[in-house]
Amino acid sequence: MAERSTAAVDVADNSGDDPLTAQADTAATDGVAEERKTAEEPAGTLEQKAVERKNGEQPSITAPELHSGHKLARRYRLEECVTRLDGFSSWRAVDEKLRRAVGVHLLPADHPRARSVLAAARSAALLGDPRFVQVLDAVEENDLVYVVHEWLPDATELTALLADGQLEAHDAYQLVAQVSQAMAAAHREGLAHLRLTPSAVLRSSTGQYRIRGLAVNAALRGITADRPQRTDTEAIGALLYAALTQRWPYESDAYGLSGLPKGVGLLPPDQVRAGVHRGLSEIAMRALANDGATASRQEPPCTTPDELAKAVAAMPRVKPPEPVFPTPAEYQRTTYQQGTYGHGRPQPRPMATQPIPQPPAPLESRAGKALKWTVGALLIAALGLGSWQIADQLLAPKPKDETPVVQQTADEKPEPPKPLTIASAQDFDPFSDDGRENPADVPKAYDGDPATYWQTMEYRGFSKFGNLKEGVGLVLDLGKEQEVASVDVSFLGRTSVELRTAASGASSAPISLDGFTTQAKDTGSQVALKPTKPVTTRYVLVWLTDLPTSETGHYRGKVAEIKVMG
Repeated sequence: MAERSTAAVDVADNSGDDPLTAQADTAATDGVAEERKTAEEPAGTLEQKAVERKNGEQPSITAPELHSGHKLARRYRLEECVTRLDGFSSWRAVDEKLRRAVGVHLLPADHPRARSVLAAARSAALLGDPRFVQVLDAVEENDLVYVVHEWLPDATELTALLADGQLEAHDAYQLVAQVSQAMAAAHREGLAHLRLTPSAVLRSSTGQYRIRGLAVNAALRGITADRPQRTDTEAIGALLYAALTQRWPYESDAYGLSGLPKGVGLLPPDQVRAGVHRGLSEIAMRALANDGATASRQEPPCTTPDELAKAVAAMPRVKPPEPVFPTPAEYQRTTYQQGTYGHGRPQPRPMATQPIPQPPAPLESRAGKALKWTVGALLIAALGLGSWQIADQLLAPKPKDETPVVQQTADEKPEPPKPLTIASAQDFDPFSDDGRENPADVPKAYDGDPATYWQTMEYRGFSKFGNLKEGVGLVLDLGKEQEVASVDVSFLGRTSVELRTAASGASSAPISLDGFTTQAKDTGSQVALKPTKPVTTRYVLVWLTDLPTSETGHYRGKVAEIKVMG
């Protein structure tokens, strides 16, 4: 059930196509114009064709008749059909070669949209952006066209999240920020979604949002648009509106959400539900302004995903809610502590019925008295001998060559680490042709001003430097060999970093990564890199290995401040 609910093919959603597809045509707000092939039909079939073309779909075509257990390319074994619609079917399958679940779209090779589906799938596969569910294969074989894509069993559809209620402000902020940045990156490569519905957005177990069906879902349904950027921007605005209010921003119900009351128009989210974040409410209205809404504060509407991403980045960051810790229960004494171990409740003590006779004094006999005098004499002798030895030690002359022993008291503490001066620094990029990585900005990484920073070049496709290199970094020259206890680094964005040091006695900074030894590693925006034990070195390498997302939707590292402690 988890896989079906989280990874079911989103092209199968029949619960609300009108707002972002067909309704877009009737309202003439976002320029969506469905591609329709008109043919001469007998009068008796016009009504049936009108129904089949609802939501911009083509007339019904029989989907391929396949069954569970069928294999494609001797590799993909079909497991469960999750959709059969308009001449294509969608399946949960197993890639027997890699032993993993995948999703498969199937349609006949002579389907009128087969060529466009293949082209869309291959274009989406070339994007290689991990924020999108990846297309793994697109093949025409044995009179069939099939598209294989990732299956994410640990992710949850936005549709399911909204069924439990509106999102927290921080979650809604992450939704609009991540989705708008991803779609801005896709449009820069000439790719549009055109069917960006709640079922097309997934949230992973780590809180990251991923988009599925880029270009492919629209091609399967025959959806096109005159102004695709406006179409996708309005769709993102509708997703944010739904996340803030648990309502669909149109009069019709869709995707398990109730629409707005008829005749009232498009109300801002903070007027639909109390407690909605004001800044996010304005962002939603600016994205939906394409449908005739009036943006709050007379801010201009956002007509492209890039404009929307910049508007979100310009607003104050919405912080996550403070964690709520349960109040500790009042301490309860156990029955064992109450002296009733083995019983359910305290038992009354028995009353003494007879006086208990006292034993006689132990040393009142003649032998006992003799023993007392003997013990007393021995104690007096021991005390006298001990006093004589102490006096002898105190009065004995001290040797002249004896060094007085200074004992460290418990109150004395080791000195805290002190900041070490960074004499100079340089960028370090051994895996590029020129070996340079914005050298002019290097001093900003340790100038004492956290508002300035050194940044890497911008990398596309993957956070690990576009899979082009292992990393880049900064080499710090301490001027002379010194003991390094830790290196504190402040980043703009969550970054993975390693602390590496040159060998003791090195007269110059190594020119290769192998010349440095890894001492510590961490991930975050504020990290304290501490070697397992202090190291003595002159050259320290701060080596970045994984970059955060930049404001353009790609990947770039930014080092705001470095402090070396010794």
